[in-house]
Amino acid sequence: MQSIDSSHPSTLPPLSNTGLGKLFSVPDFLDKVDQIGDRLGINVPTVIRLEELSQLPAGTLGYCVVEFLEQHHLQPLTTGPRRKQLHDIVHVLTGYGTDPIGETEVQAFLLGAQFRLAHVIIGLGLLRIIHHHRRALQTSPQQLQQRLRTAYQRGHASRLDIGTWQPEAIWHLPLRDVQSLLHIDQAIDVDPL
Repeated sequence: MQSIDSSHPSTLPPLSNTGLGKLFSVPDFLDKVDQIGDRLGINVPTVIRLEELSQLPAGTLGYCVVEFLEQHHLQPLTTGPRRKQLHDIVHVLTGYGTDPIGETEVQAFLLGAQFRLAHVIIGLGLLRIIHHHRRALQTSPQQLQQRLRTAYQRGHASRLDIGTWQPEAIWHLPLRDVQSLLHIDQAIDVDPL
């Protein structure tokens, strides 16, 4: 197994190239999430244990999480509320990227799965970043709208409750079987950006 760059705390690092660091620090934001989770009593023990997941067969949910983290040079989120720790798994389940548009698709998916104000707030912040860098992203507002609508619809059709889902019991299952169990269809092709 490759080593993972620990300077990247989450799937959010690609956003550091977008000027997000001027708005807020990702590590500070994640620390605030942990503090709020502690006050609300919703923090849980570590969910993602790379050393265990890396021993699973290729193609299983657990092994796919390890591959995703390695490919993106990320460390798993190992503290705080369950929904925070499972963020990267949503990327694995849905196939959405770690760029600002992919992160916004994740929030739209989660919003479709279950309304949470946090998804709206984070999604709006990401849309602001996308708007600021729209020329570099080479996407039209119509393309972005379609992608987010599709992500929302996929989430709405799913049976994922990110706050209570316990992937620990099914790390060993093939990713496609887990997607099937959760009614997460394969990514629908939309116009390329």
